[in-house]
Formats: sequence, C-alpha cells, structure tokens
Amino acid sequence: MRRHERAARIQAILDEHVPDPAIPLDHRDPFTLLVAVVLSAQCTDARVNQVTPALFAEASTPQQLAALSVPRIRHHIRSCGLAPQKAKALRALAEQLVTAHGGRVPRDAAALEALPGVGHKTASVVLAQAFGVPTFPVDTHIHRLAWRWGLSSGRSVAQTERDLVRTFPQQRWNTLHLQLIWFGRTHCPALGHDPDACPICRWAMSGARRAADQRRRRAARRARGGRQSAAGRGAGPSGKSS
Repeated sequence: MRRHERAARIQAILDEHVPDPAIPLDHRDPFTLLVAVVLSAQCTDARVNQVTPALFAEASTPQQLAALSVPRIRHHIRSCGLAPQKAKALRALAEQLVTAHGGRVPRDAAALEALPGVGHKTASVVLAQAFGVPTFPVDTHIHRLAWRWGLSSGRSVAQTERDLVRTFPQQRWNTLHLQLIWFGRTHCPALGHDPDACPICRWAMSGARRAADQRRRRAARRARGGRQSAAGRGAGPSGKSS
C-alpha cells in the first residue's frame, strides 16, 4: 500500500473514531492557550487543566502575568513538571509580549518561537488552534503513531513533521493533529499497547515495527522498574528518604 493510500485509510478511521476533536487544554484566548501549551511540556494536559484556573483567575493577560513575581507564578504551577524553569519563562514571555507586541500574541511563527519558553511545537499549536493557520504540530506521541503506522521513518520529530505535511492535505492538518492526540490516548498508547486491538495498528503496523515497538516497551518497563527499585532502596523504615 502506498503512503498516500495508507494515509487516506488512516484519515477515514480517525474521522470515524474522533469526528469532532476538542483542544485538550482549557483556555479562553490565544494568550491563555499559549501559557497552557508552555506548561504542558513534560506534564499531562489533565494536570495543566488543574493548575491554570487559579493562575488565570489572577493573571489572564500578559500585563497581569508580567506583574506577578516568579515565586507567585511558581506557586500556581508547582505541581507541573519543571515548574521553576516554567515560572521564569512565563514571566519573561509575558514581559516580552507587553514590550514587543503590545500585549498581543503574535500570529507569526518566528515571533512566537522568539518568546521565552516557546519552541517550534508550541508555536505550531498556537498558530493552528488559536489562529487557524495550517500547521502540523508533532510531539513525541504523534511521532510514535506516525512511526507505528508507517507514515514516517521515526528518525526525528522534525522528520516526522516533514513527512506528515507531505502526506496529508493542508486543509486537514489542524484537525488531524487533534485527532491523532485523542486517538493515541484511547486506542494507541505508548504503554500497554496491543497492536491487534488498535483499529489502525492491526493492519498498518508491519511485523518489523511490531517487534521493534515491543522491544522499546520492554526497555521502558525495565527502566521504570529500575527507578522504582532505586527509590525503594533510598527510603528508610519511615518511608522518608534516608
């Protein structure tokens, strides 16, 4: 099956299973979406959605966020991964939006990527979901799906993005990005994955990729087990670190 034929079949299955995908991060406008996407790095969307209501109640504009201290921002986002770094980045981001962009989120990839804490994927998500600009944001999860389904070599996230934009029609990129996120969570997770139970993997995943995926998952389980064992050895009788 050629790649474009494979893509057409995958697109039809995604339309069937995820016909109307929602943006998984709660937000009010381009600025609050930008903040939420920055917070989502190495943190689940569910966790971000738990911390942003209190943060946005106090600071829902660049001007308000720039007026907060870094410790105050860190207080709101402390349960997110990399909270100290993200607090500094968010305050600097807000300040730059005020001083360089009149308090508005720029509708430009280069300007977005120049903001503190904003990389290519974050900029792409904001352009796609806040402004409707056709982009195909690729995170590690979409990278995994594209490799499993034979849509990309899996060499790098950047290569996967290039492969996907060449494969799917531009008018579908923004929706497909969201469909892939939701489908991956419900049918094609990183761990506990059963290719035969997945509506796409059962026919799109080659034998070689099934074997390689199984090796990766075994290695990930061993790594997690090693970390848990190390944590156990570091605990005293009270359960506190010795």
